[in-house]
Amino acid sequence: MRLFTRDRDFYKSFFRLFPILAAQNILVLAMSLADNLMLGAYSQTALSGAAAANQLQFLFNQVIMAVGDALVVLGSQYFGRRETRPIKRVGAIAYLSALALSLVFFLGATVAPRGILSLFTGEAAYLDAGCTYLSLIRFTYPIFAITSVSLALLRSVASVRVAMLSSVGALAVNCSVNYLLIFGKLGAPEMGLRGAAIGTLLARILEMAVVVGYLLLRDKKLRIKPRELLCFDRSLFRDYLKIARPTLIVGAMFGVSTCLQTVILGHLSSDTIAANSAASTIYMILKVAAIGASSASAVVIGAAIGRGSIPRVKEYARTLQMLYLILGILTSITLFCIRLPLLSLYTGLSPEALDLANDFILVLCVTSIGTTYEMPVLCGIVRGGGDASFVLKNDLVSIWGIVLPLSALGAFVFGFHPVLVLFCLNSDQLFKCAAAAIKCNSYTWIKKLAVRKDEAGITEQ
Repeated sequence: MRLFTRDRDFYKSFFRLFPILAAQNILVLAMSLADNLMLGAYSQTALSGAAAANQLQFLFNQVIMAVGDALVVLGSQYFGRRETRPIKRVGAIAYLSALALSLVFFLGATVAPRGILSLFTGEAAYLDAGCTYLSLIRFTYPIFAITSVSLALLRSVASVRVAMLSSVGALAVNCSVNYLLIFGKLGAPEMGLRGAAIGTLLARILEMAVVVGYLLLRDKKLRIKPRELLCFDRSLFRDYLKIARPTLIVGAMFGVSTCLQTVILGHLSSDTIAANSAASTIYMILKVAAIGASSASAVVIGAAIGRGSIPRVKEYARTLQMLYLILGILTSITLFCIRLPLLSLYTGLSPEALDLANDFILVLCVTSIGTTYEMPVLCGIVRGGGDASFVLKNDLVSIWGIVLPLSALGAFVFGFHPVLVLFCLNSDQLFKCAAAAIKCNSYTWIKKLAVRKDEAGITEQ
């Protein structure tokens, strides 16, 4: 049994997708890092206020990306069969779902912004700053929903370059507007947090325009016409819902659990809030390797299952696991080396917050090895192979049954140091590796979802 496949097409497919998807995620996160660095240099209150508001943004992003991930799982199998009409019809369902969810979050941020943000911080000054930021950032929700589903459509047919190009433009706009409006440079008004929110909003608008424009005018694989996105296929909706339901629940649970982690840390001290914001943002730059590997694996595995080459699917899964382990070690080493230079840019943070942020990153250097293995195994191979329910069950036990109760007890009952609390919050990234390895190598996740369509383009299970 070979650990590394000799199939050149596999390496060609995976390494064509992985670096572009990882780079695109780096660019997306670089927008958050730019906001963090500039707001951190502006004031600790501005940084912490934006960090609180971004918890709602993060939850929203996870839910919307889950909508897109479900589209990719089903769409990539149809792409493996060289059928594009079902992909477009599933895309129409995903657009409707994402826009409906964006409306829910927009209304929440409009009706009860202070009540929502009070879940993440009790500091009055941070609440005021967060509400200011949220009053503008909420308008990015429907824009992000459209962009994410459009990118998922393209990713399901292995078209990923436009994602990176759109992110480059968005990053340039975001950084430029931030510099001008946060600090009031070159004659622009000094707007602080509002300036950062305006920069993000303009960047999201540009990103959507580039992606949607490419999808409708330049893409040669799907050749989507706007009227095709108005079709609602009940049969495909049932197929999509089988994948989307557990995927959405997992995305929502992950977003909520991450927010609860911030709640736990945020109620320890103001320095802990700022330190966690800085450390997590720096860490996320490297976590994109795991995210990119997950996205690329889902497409490669899904297309292979769609082609019916099950022995190759198993061979690919073994090879991918070895690649994830190598990637995890490299991620950990890189994070350790870059932590001090990047933390030195946070000139607005107190010395205590900076020291705490450094300790947080050292913890993440350890847990990142587990993250870079278990995340792409579960969200790339297992879910990409058609078994979304296992990921849901695994998260229910590990996150909600172990990590959050243990961390809450440590923080509020036993009085653990913030560094130990952070380790408890990330401990699942290590012990979930065992469940991921057992499930992956059992091959019970291989499920054929895409079936032959009839003349009307309707599918049957």
